[in-house]
Amino acid sequence: MQGSANLNVMIKAARKAGRSLVKDFREVENLQVSMKGAGDFVSKADIRSEEIIKEELMLARPTYGWLAEEGGAEEGADPTRRWIVDPLDGNSNFLHGMPHFAVSIALEHKGKVVSAVIYDPAKDEMFYSEKGEGAWQDNSRRLRVSGRRKMGECVFATGTPFSGRGDLPTTLKDFGRILPGCAGVRQWGAASLDLAYVASGRFDGFWNRNLDEWDMAAGLLLVREAGGFAEAVDPADEMLESGTIIATNDGMFEPFAKLVRNV
Repeated sequence: MQGSANLNVMIKAARKAGRSLVKDFREVENLQVSMKGAGDFVSKADIRSEEIIKEELMLARPTYGWLAEEGGAEEGADPTRRWIVDPLDGNSNFLHGMPHFAVSIALEHKGKVVSAVIYDPAKDEMFYSEKGEGAWQDNSRRLRVSGRRKMGECVFATGTPFSGRGDLPTTLKDFGRILPGCAGVRQWGAASLDLAYVASGRFDGFWNRNLDEWDMAAGLLLVREAGGFAEAVDPADEMLESGTIIATNDGMFEPFAKLVRNV
């Protein structure tokens, strides 16, 4: 896929931030970290990654708005375009020395995500997409959601509440409905990569009830451009506003959504 100028800027920023994260990851035991909340850490690596991404993106597109996990929201001179950034998705994995984390960058135009990049620097896997142009990995492989059509063959992914965040009883009820009928559920701690894995057919679906915009903005476009389907847990809601999502291949959405929604 020959990407647009915006997409090329996003890929460059993600790789530059990824190099910084990998360097810090090798010295993870020496990182100085501060607690932002129970179970939710902010590391020097996280902040540095965001600074790198912001410098690259705003240098190239200084009029665009900005929304990121650590730096918050900033209005741009162009009110129709906004970067949505998670500089280190999988913070707890990173700080525990587990090589499963990502940089997530989305470009929003008039309220819709039009470009997306998710980069896993530990495995050097780049997932990217533009609206109407499909979803791709590493410049050569077009992404497609899985073709599985039987619940018993499907592996799903989710996130679980930690240290008082989220609704644990609801999550446990979800597991009680979903686990008996599928091939497994994974909780790997990086929502952006969960969605990239749905887009690439590694996972058959993903659901979550407690996400922020930067957790899923880029992954949402990847899933849709790879032929998947996604809605909020309450179909009347907007996903990025509600923080809830159900995403699967096109054939599994109806039966899987019924289980999540307890219809």
